Order: sequence, then structure tokens, then C-alpha cells
Amino acid sequence: QVQLVESGGGLVQAGGSLRLSCAASGRTFSRYHMAWFRQPPGKEREFVAISWMRGTTYYTDSVKGRFTIFRDNAKSTVYLQMNSLKPEDTAVYYCAADALVSIVTTPRSYDYWGQGTQVTVSS
Repeated sequence: QVQLVESGGGLVQAGGSLRLSCAASGRTFSRYHMAWFRQPPGKEREFVAISWMRGTTYYTDSVKGRFTIFRDNAKSTVYLQMNSLKPEDTAVYYCAADALVSIVTTPRSYDYWGQGTQVTVSS
């Protein structure tokens, strides 16, 4: 089992920045691919970014150049640095983990999830 706890969400004005954190416990963090998803109000959960266990990253097009995912294996934590935030980034952000990911952008590919943290971007 892997336990994930997100933090860092909040209310920010458009153009501002936030850094989300996801602390993992329970298993060897470095052996897991770590991802961020988000769920906007009234919409389905959607993929944001992934940090493969060896550190390679991949982003959905809408956040490329604005968001950065990075991990600190010594702290068992993955981060999502969000810059130039837009109102359409408003969502509950979830951290996800799995040792084997078949389809990166599909929530069902991940066995472990955090409880989510709210990010609200005002215009």
C-alpha cells in the first residue's frame, strides 16, 4: 500500500503561482511513477503531468510551459509547480501513483490516490 497526502492548494489570482506537494509513505517511493490529475467543477478527472520513476516527465498540452512536475526521492515527495495560472486551472488536484502505468492519461492506470487539494484561480 502507498499512502498519498497532497497539500499546497488555495486561492490565487490569475497569473499567480502555487506549488502543490504530495507526500508518499508505505513503499519505496523511487519505484513508483507519480502523476497529477485534476477535476474541474462538473467535469471528469483529467491528466495533468507525470514523473516517471527515473525522472522523465510528460505534460498535457494545456499546462506545458506553465507547470513543472518534479520529485524528491529522498523526501518521498512529488511536486507540481504551477505558474501563470488561469481561471480554467481551477480544480481539485489529485496525486496518483503506480509501479506500472499502462496508459498515462487514464485514471484507471493508477492504483493509489491522494484525497485531493483545491486550487481556485480568480480572474
